[in-house]
Amino acid sequence: MSNLQKPKVVVIGAGSLFFGRQAIWQMTHSPHLNGGTLALVEKDPQRIEKMGRLAEMAVAEAGVGLRIETASDWRDVLPDADFVVLSFAADTVHYRGLDCQISEKYGVRMCSGDTIGPGGIFRAMRELPLIMDCVADIERLCPEAWVINYINPSTVHGMAIARYAPAVKSFALCDSLHMPHVKIRYAQYAGLIADASEWNAELDADFDLRIAGVNHFTWMLKAEYQGRDVSARIAERLRRGTVKKSMDGDLSAKALHNDAIGYQLYEIFGVIPVCVSHTKEYVRFYQGHGVLPDEIPPLLIWETDTRYARHAAMWRQVDDFISGARPISEFKTALGPDHATDIIENMAGGLGRPFYINTYNRGAVENMANDAFLELLCDIDMNGPRPRPVGEMPRGLRGMQEVVLDTHELTAEAIVKADYRLLRRALMTDPLTNSIADADAILRELLAAEREALPDHWYDAAAAF
Repeated sequence: MSNLQKPKVVVIGAGSLFFGRQAIWQMTHSPHLNGGTLALVEKDPQRIEKMGRLAEMAVAEAGVGLRIETASDWRDVLPDADFVVLSFAADTVHYRGLDCQISEKYGVRMCSGDTIGPGGIFRAMRELPLIMDCVADIERLCPEAWVINYINPSTVHGMAIARYAPAVKSFALCDSLHMPHVKIRYAQYAGLIADASEWNAELDADFDLRIAGVNHFTWMLKAEYQGRDVSARIAERLRRGTVKKSMDGDLSAKALHNDAIGYQLYEIFGVIPVCVSHTKEYVRFYQGHGVLPDEIPPLLIWETDTRYARHAAMWRQVDDFISGARPISEFKTALGPDHATDIIENMAGGLGRPFYINTYNRGAVENMANDAFLELLCDIDMNGPRPRPVGEMPRGLRGMQEVVLDTHELTAEAIVKADYRLLRRALMTDPLTNSIADADAILRELLAAEREALPDHWYDAAAAF
């Protein structure tokens, strides 16, 4: 595998606190990346000034040759890019809050609200038009660059780029299955190791863990250690955890009752859900429309105020580094690598490590279509991702996967074609929709509430419908 010398990485949406800081960390500290260029793009002038300053300070502290560029317009820095990471969002905390609050009025409960249900559809309506504009500029200005979508709904956006801009080299990511951390976690659950410090290459080779499915709706199709099935041990760990409300004292809507829900879904389908904080939102069982077990109440909805507070704390950290209230020497230990930049390092350095990536199935899940857009363990280098085989998706789950894929594909097609009828069909196909009348009411109210963030054509189409 050949190395890419002095790679140029463009991060569009560098003000994203869940990625921008980690991108600076990885580009600064990786010997495969820190001789290249990191271009940070952010429209907000205050945010780009801060992130650029932080990056320059981190580079100076590390004593490396990484070149930092900043821009408010991606077209200024796209030429010669090798990788372009899309990580922007339009006031997403505010609008996700609206998505969840209005949907709850009509019996749709979303604990995250950014990939499935009305929240997933409306987030794609807000973000995908700009993504496709950006991709068109990438195709013109740096046609050989790899485009990495890191914006939810990951499947909708990744699918849209792959299908409607096929000349662009692309894949999509979500950090929920960041390797090797996810494999280490399940090795601990299976009792193979007591803590992460015991993980080694021999254990990695002996532990055959296979996960697949649509992003946020992924399942453990195989877990074997030296040829012995250890999935029951992992499930038992979930069962023991049902006495606790959440992991690590996190009482957010995404974290609550995940072990109890994970174990119940394992009992039903025979395989373990591996992204329960989102998967519980993809199934209809926890919406509160019927009787639930005593230990599992209906889903709480996503908390806007909590997320604002979390963002404020992250900006305080950035401000403290810039002001010197916290020494920049602590930057290396305060943060760490990110899923996207780990993969970029792997591709640029030819390191040969596998990662979970959202891409076409290509036969990896034997009983699903080759063009199903799934999250799969892939070998990846500068030629792109190659999914590893995982076997079959169990019946029942396969049908649910297909409904989710149809919802996502209809959403992508509707937005790219600006077709209101397809948009309505996507919402009627969505697994959380219970009533045609309620779904239409959600569409009307969200369109009214989010007019500033959406293209005008939706309003002409809705009025004519």
